[in-house]
Amino acid sequence: MSTFQNSRNPDAHSPGTRCGGLSPQSRLVAGGRPEPVADAPLNEPVTLASTYHAGGERGYGRYGNPTWEAFEDVLGDLEGGSALAFASGMAASTAVLELLPAGAVVVAPDCAYLGVLEQMRERHEARRIELRQVDVSDTPAVRAALAGASMVWLESPTNPKLDIADVAAIGAAAHEAGALTVVDNTFATPLLQQPLQLGADVVVHSVTKLLSGHSDVVAGATVTSDDGVSARLDRHRRLHGATPSPMDTYLALRGMRTLGVRLDRAQANAAELTRRLSEHPAVTRVRYPGWGSICSIEVVGGAPGADAVVDAVQLWVNTTSLGGVESTLERRRRWPAESHTVDESLIRLSVGIEDPDDLWQDLSRALDAARRH
Repeated sequence: MSTFQNSRNPDAHSPGTRCGGLSPQSRLVAGGRPEPVADAPLNEPVTLASTYHAGGERGYGRYGNPTWEAFEDVLGDLEGGSALAFASGMAASTAVLELLPAGAVVVAPDCAYLGVLEQMRERHEARRIELRQVDVSDTPAVRAALAGASMVWLESPTNPKLDIADVAAIGAAAHEAGALTVVDNTFATPLLQQPLQLGADVVVHSVTKLLSGHSDVVAGATVTSDDGVSARLDRHRRLHGATPSPMDTYLALRGMRTLGVRLDRAQANAAELTRRLSEHPAVTRVRYPGWGSICSIEVVGGAPGADAVVDAVQLWVNTTSLGGVESTLERRRRWPAESHTVDESLIRLSVGIEDPDDLWQDLSRALDAARRH
């Protein structure tokens, strides 16, 4: 169980403070371990089991697994709530959307992760929900959209424009309106932002990204400090079979052990690269909140110019995913469903842990290709 206090408690710990004598970086390494017994493994092993002997709490392989639980202990501790592992970030997001009653009003970003927005739009078109999309960096606009809402869905930073939402102010307004506040914390991770401490009700993660960090896992998670909400999410996971594999959760936890050092390096690289990018003549705009490992740029030449950049890189990888140790980039409007608020030339950069000079040499050479295009 988490060593954090309840996020609604005024004495609850804020990001970066020490809890139980250990920093978050140390708890990433020390948490989720089996009891120290002579000759027992240091790590929670992969438990490949669909069936358990009767008489315990797990009951069946779809209801629980020791490998999931080790991962959940660590993530829940860092976020300050109870975590549940899911088969993917979309599976976790779907479970949260299933909390909504029929016809519920959902306030969501006008630009965010495509998979979640497409699912919301499908529900809206089927009249299962009423979707209101707003610029979540505009707090008054979010407040104005809250009348009658059941849920506010936030990303901060947003994907791919890197806009920042005032989670505390929006969460307070949402609670006054009787709405749940959900925050996708994939880009920030619990090392940089803990939404439950800011008043959010549910946190969602694509564990595939920065948490696991090695581009070899598809998994997701939810975290909440509300026992009733947690029970409903767990029931959804059981009934809908949205369970992760033991091997994926094992790899995710192994990846999380190094999140502190990976994020430190990637964030330092991102800060240096955005500084240099702001001075490059092929870059018309740099989007970066000043922290984290994700940034976006807009370049000369529109979509053809951006395509020339992503085609010219050699060390950077042109791919749609992010958050791994390798640096990746993508022109987001290549996806037809991407928000039209995203510029055609926008390239999202996920900065990895390579040498920053190598990354810059490769990227600046590719940007020169955009100028020639």
